[in-house]
Amino acid sequence: MTRRPALLALTLGALAACGFAPLQLWPLTILGLAGLAWLVHRAPTMKRAGWIGWCWGVGHFTVNDNWFQHAFDFQDKMPPVLGYFAAVALALYLAVFPMLAALAAWRIGRRDTPDAAYAFVFAAAWIAGEYLRSVLFTGYAWDPIGVVWLPVIGVARLSALIGTYALSGVTMLAAASLLLLPQRRWRLPAGIAGLLALAALSAPLTRAPDVSGDAPLLRTVQPNIGQDQRSEDDGERVLDALSALSGRPGPRPRLILWPEGVVRDFIETGYPRWAYGLSSPYYTRWRMARLLGPRDVLLTGGTALKFDKAENVSGAANTIFAIDSRARILDRYDKAHLVPYGEYLPLPWLLKPLGLARLVPGDIDFDEGPGPRSFTVPGFGPIGFQICYEIIFSGQVVDAAHRPRLIFNPSNDAWFGRWGPPQHLAQARMRAIEEGLPIVRSTPTGISAVIAADGRLLAAVPHGTAGAAEVPLPPALPPTPFSQLGNWAALIVALLFAAAAIAIRRRTR
Repeated sequence: MTRRPALLALTLGALAACGFAPLQLWPLTILGLAGLAWLVHRAPTMKRAGWIGWCWGVGHFTVNDNWFQHAFDFQDKMPPVLGYFAAVALALYLAVFPMLAALAAWRIGRRDTPDAAYAFVFAAAWIAGEYLRSVLFTGYAWDPIGVVWLPVIGVARLSALIGTYALSGVTMLAAASLLLLPQRRWRLPAGIAGLLALAALSAPLTRAPDVSGDAPLLRTVQPNIGQDQRSEDDGERVLDALSALSGRPGPRPRLILWPEGVVRDFIETGYPRWAYGLSSPYYTRWRMARLLGPRDVLLTGGTALKFDKAENVSGAANTIFAIDSRARILDRYDKAHLVPYGEYLPLPWLLKPLGLARLVPGDIDFDEGPGPRSFTVPGFGPIGFQICYEIIFSGQVVDAAHRPRLIFNPSNDAWFGRWGPPQHLAQARMRAIEEGLPIVRSTPTGISAVIAADGRLLAAVPHGTAGAAEVPLPPALPPTPFSQLGNWAALIVALLFAAAAIAIRRRTR
């Protein structure tokens, strides 16, 4: 056993984080996971195995979520330096989930020498850990291990069958099986390598159909207005920037897509007059409508307010509004999966006296919407919606009763530094593969993109660039196995891995 297993585990965890965007060095993730499996197996006690798993997680999540610090650069109520402590504190919590997988692997799967059963147990425990991370305390599903396969798109498309969490388990199985090679046990490593190679080579067969040349157009707009360049009083400047990039009406219907967090002027009517300040919802919607042809529709992020009988603000919603060429609000979607400490402050009775505040400006916490929802946009069919962070939750992004033909994912990635936006885009691509649906992202500063139903990027506006991407509406695929099973698919794979471990142990007795 190495003399400093904790330090080695920390290093291996950081190394594994390099497999994600923007670096995408996915072989390093395999190496980091294999090193974790080796260290856990060699741990002399269960307590030491858990400690190694936790140290691995601290290194992994500190590097992977380094963008988290950047969100504090725009918060007046808390010093930016607090962001560094917050990023490490988040990693200290998230490291619990690799620790749980390590404890299970050591307690259930460990024998004198690593064997296939140990690899299967570790893989099953890893699936369980990632799923728990996505649901406990509202969930933090950012970057499950399966996302690293996007550069090898054929392997990433296995998530259409089993989902991203189960693909993470397959990745851990591949990594842990490498421990069998020094013993000249080739069967499991060769089998997993063959499966992954076949999946990689199948990419041309799993490609979505090409876009129809006469399909309606999608135009996603990126104004490149940073978080520090916005205020409550710059509505006209923001509308000018968005309008200049929205193009002109043509013979085909257009769905114009604006990002989250940029339009600050209120769009709805019916509020008390004092709520609007110097702006007017009629004028704001007129500015939007004059960009549209008779068959065009604009989808834009905005904020909706609620008032009590005394006309005091009683709540708010992070909202997408659909606006037509007659300046009418056709429908709206309210964000359901809110960001703790971002859009609301948990335990305010405890945290406010300590000087903590939520990161989104304002004094009113956002209210939760009803959950994934689709509504029909004239000329474009049923559209689903996921605002920003909501898109990272595998199996929770589609209204099952009203399957859309497209998901719109406006986001405000200006908070997320350099590493966050490409990671966010990668996770949206995994949702497209899982659900067999195209996804369109519009963000203030990037990366805005149109994603095909097979996960390919059809068009994108680079980070830190003002621009727009316009492409014909890509086709949806038939419902995938994962879209029908959801995360039951991950449970099935985990149970199959556990059953394989039991069968191997019984055979070797």
